[in-house]
Amino acid sequence: MELMMYIGNDLIESIPLDDDRISKPGYVGSIKRCLKVKHNELIQQHGERPEFLVIDPAPKAYAANKGH
Repeated sequence: MELMMYIGNDLIESIPLDDDRISKPGYVGSIKRCLKVKHNELIQQHGERPEFLVIDPAPKAYAANKGH
């Protein structure tokens, strides 16, 4: 899994996540806070709030998920 930070339509940074820690309270939030601090100047220049997505860069095949 990866956490992706966008400002507008621009991908700013993508961070790999530890799959075992994603469900732990505060894990993803702490990474988001670090990214906001790291890219604060860029956020201020754009005047937009960053958006975050968690994605699976290598999703399982559809048939494998359906048990076929």
